[in-house]
Amino acid sequence: MTGVQRRVTRDEVAKLAGTSTAVVSYVINNGPRPVSESTRNKVLAAIEQTRYRPNGIAKALAAGSSRTYGLIVPDISNPFFAAIAHAVEDEIFDAGMVLLLGDSAESKEREEEILSIFQQQQIDGLLFIGTDNHPHVQTMARAGTPVVVLDRIDEDDLAASVVVDNIAGAIAATRHLIGHGYTEIAFVGGPEGLSTSEDRHAGWMTAMREAALEVNDDWHLVAPYSKAGGLDAGRRLLAQSRLPRAIFAANDQQAIGILRVAYEAGIRVPEDLAIITFDGTTDAEFSAPPLSTIRQPIEEIAKSAVWLLLNPDADGSNRITCQFELVLRRSCGCTQEKNR
Repeated sequence: MTGVQRRVTRDEVAKLAGTSTAVVSYVINNGPRPVSESTRNKVLAAIEQTRYRPNGIAKALAAGSSRTYGLIVPDISNPFFAAIAHAVEDEIFDAGMVLLLGDSAESKEREEEILSIFQQQQIDGLLFIGTDNHPHVQTMARAGTPVVVLDRIDEDDLAASVVVDNIAGAIAATRHLIGHGYTEIAFVGGPEGLSTSEDRHAGWMTAMREAALEVNDDWHLVAPYSKAGGLDAGRRLLAQSRLPRAIFAANDQQAIGILRVAYEAGIRVPEDLAIITFDGTTDAEFSAPPLSTIRQPIEEIAKSAVWLLLNPDADGSNRITCQFELVLRRSCGCTQEKNR
C-alpha cells in the first residue's frame, strides 16, 4: 500500500541550501530583500531536490487575502442553481481566484454549518442563495466579509443582492397565456415564505385581475421547486372535477413534472392544456414539448454578483435587478420558438 507523502517544510529547504528560512522566503517571493545569484541558485536547487511546494493558502493569508470565495446554493441538483454555480465559477476563475461550493440541500442546519466552515476557511467573500428569505450571514458581514445574496432575498435586509424581476416576469408569462385566449389559468407556486414564490404568485394574480379573470383558489397549488413537486401538484390539480385550460408553473422543474402527469393522463400539451414556466434552464428547451418560459439571464446575474463581491465599497446601488426574457415555444400554443 502506498503511504501518504510527507509535506516538505521550508526549514528543510533552508538546511539543504545552507541558508536561513528567511532567505528561502525571499527567493520564493522575489523579495522583499535581494538575494545573491549564487545563493538563489542554491535555494532553487534545494527546492527542486526536495520537491518543496509553497503553501499557497498560508502565503495568501499572510498577504491579508485567501483569494478564495464561497457560494452556497440550496440544491445543486436543480439545473437553475447548477447553471448559476457554473457561471459564478467562470467569473471567479477569470478573476484569478478560487470558488468553494456548498450545497445546503434545503436544510437550514446544514446551511449554517457550511457558513461556519467557510468562515473558518477565511474566504474573501460569499455569494449566497438561502433555504429561505432570512439568511444567517450577519456574522460574516460584521466580520467585514462581503456578502451578496441571490435569488431569494429579504426586502428588509440591507445586504447586497442580485435578482431578476420576479413579479414582472410572472405578469408577462400570465399575460401571454391570456393573449392566447386562455381564461382559466392555474398557478403552481413554490414553497410558502420564499420571496420567489410570493413574487411569482403576485404577478399571476395581478395579470389575472387586470384581465378581470376568475382567480380560483383551487387552482393555486404550492409545491417544492422540483420535478417531484410538479408531479404531485399536477396530480392534485388534474384530480379536480373542473380543470384549468392553462398552467403557469413557478419553475421549470415543476413544469416538467406536470408534463409527466399530463402524458400519463392522456392530456395533450398544448392542445388540451397549455403550460408556461419560469427560469429558462436547458431542461425547458429539451422537454417534450419544449416549454415556454421566463428565462433568467444567468451570465448577467453571475457577472453582477461577482462585481458586487469584488467591489463592496463602489459607489452606486448594491441591489441589482436584472431583466428577464420571455422565450416562447410549443407548450403555450406558439407554433415556433421566439424571444420577447
